[in-house]
Amino acid sequence: MSAPIINCQAITKTFGLVPVFKDMEFTIHDGDRIGIIGPNGAGKSTLLKILAGIDAADSGIISNRRGLSTGYVAQHDEFPAGKSVRDVLTAAVGIDRRASDLGRIESMIGRAGFQDADAEATKLSGGWKKRLAICVQLIREPELLLLDEPTNHLDLDGIDWLEELLAQANFTYAVISHDRYFLENACTTIVDINRLYPGGNFIVKGGYGEYMRRKAEFMEGQASQIASMANKVRMETEWLNRGAQARSTKQQARIKSATALKEDLESTQNRTRRQKVEFEFSASHRKTKKLIEVKDVGKAYSDRTLFSNVSFLLGPGMRLGLVGPNGSGKSTLLKILQKNVTPDTGTVDHADQLKVVYYDQHREDLPEQQTLKRALAEDSDFVNAQGRSIHVTTYAKSFGFDTKQLETVVNKLSGGERARLLIARMLQRPADVLILDEPTNDLDIDSLETLEESLLSFPGAVILVTHDRYLMDRVSTGVLGLDGSGDHGFFADYSQYVKYQCGRELLRTSKINSSSGSTQKSESLDNQTKRTSNKTKKLSYMEQREWDAMETNIMNAEDALALAQTKAQDPAISSNSVKLQEACRAVELAQSTIDQLYIRWAELEAKLKD
Repeated sequence: MSAPIINCQAITKTFGLVPVFKDMEFTIHDGDRIGIIGPNGAGKSTLLKILAGIDAADSGIISNRRGLSTGYVAQHDEFPAGKSVRDVLTAAVGIDRRASDLGRIESMIGRAGFQDADAEATKLSGGWKKRLAICVQLIREPELLLLDEPTNHLDLDGIDWLEELLAQANFTYAVISHDRYFLENACTTIVDINRLYPGGNFIVKGGYGEYMRRKAEFMEGQASQIASMANKVRMETEWLNRGAQARSTKQQARIKSATALKEDLESTQNRTRRQKVEFEFSASHRKTKKLIEVKDVGKAYSDRTLFSNVSFLLGPGMRLGLVGPNGSGKSTLLKILQKNVTPDTGTVDHADQLKVVYYDQHREDLPEQQTLKRALAEDSDFVNAQGRSIHVTTYAKSFGFDTKQLETVVNKLSGGERARLLIARMLQRPADVLILDEPTNDLDIDSLETLEESLLSFPGAVILVTHDRYLMDRVSTGVLGLDGSGDHGFFADYSQYVKYQCGRELLRTSKINSSSGSTQKSESLDNQTKRTSNKTKKLSYMEQREWDAMETNIMNAEDALALAQTKAQDPAISSNSVKLQEACRAVELAQSTIDQLYIRWAELEAKLKD
């Protein structure tokens, strides 16, 4: 094992009278790629601040390697007003920067994908602010980088960018995240900060999948231990109840041992007892097959088309994932589906008296100045949910809130608590359709798992926008992808959408390269002939013919897919289960053909580059 760069021994941190964590042991070794998880309030962010030197532990010993340089990316990003992206990165380098640093700054701007380095940092979207905050730390070249929930604010493209960046990292890092795919892809050690473990944490060498396997083993062992201890306590209690005939030293020792055993059992049970958050969306159980019908919907702002000719039929049991880069029109389409924005073209038809419940990623629906109690139950001590009356204290507990928090003002709640409150308010309203815009931000993994189960059991329709790829894959029955250039497509799942986007990028790059080569007037005819000859040698005659026809074949296949999708959305077909199944199979076959063409395109491209 490599040498430790930070070693924490028996550290304790308390806020008020409540210990966040107590006597925790934690070590980071050179080259570690650590993912930190745990329930909201477990102390993950506090631990990261202690490691960064921003906060101090109340007790314990923290030893850093001499001269260790550490970078820290907070949950929320702040930049000086009026400063551009380039200004912020230049300031991060420092006043003693060398001429070579200017090249590093421009390189960092390019690596991060900023299109306009002169854009004001404070006016960037949340995702681009997060990229800039990460770049600020990277350009300082830290030996250890600490990131606090960066995936909360990045879109899907941003998460892919961060994963690729960390895959190439020559530094040690520890990152707090609840994105399970990210944890699997980017981390080789998982640390679960949780009171249910002895010592306050559970460390597993491996990705998230290995962590889940080891955790299941641990919990099974704990259950067996509790059962064994409970049996011993029962036997000792029976012995005590019979009464000892004499108070010998041996008997007194057994009495003390029985008492200690009972206390150990209670302590273990309390430690391993998990407060399960409960989500259950209230459905109207409407029987109609058509909840929302979208026909040829399009929307543009100024001279830019967000999307056009979008058509689909949403019925009970359908869960549509909506994906696309920032600015592709996802939020606009959600507003159109709710009839809050009028499309430029096409129509949106709702079933009669349709009940739509909307989760707003900006959480503008929360009453900021009310207490938690009044935000859940406005004018009484009872909440009407799931067709029954529930006391507000019981209802709050089912969402992971402590009784003491009922008088806390909403604007004082943490991000995770605010997310759970918004869902708790949603559940009080019966719905035919749930529209969820980034509901996963700030939710811990236990809450995410509960949310997944709730959406899977909801009998109505769901439209889901999320950067949590695991949630998207598990919940959605289909994916609508917006490409940011006005086009869209329907896909079986998120991975199929990614393949499609990669193929389009490959095709676009090939076209650019081809165009660039044809416009280089200074290149001699002899060199062109030589290059073509070299290409031909790398491909067989049949492969060359296949290569030459690839672009046309892909375009034809995409036309066939569009036609199949249009047929599948035809009300005359979608209302007939047999015809709908046939139409869906045709869509899958057309999409499979496109996937295979792109795979073959990549194979031939690789041969030409060899």
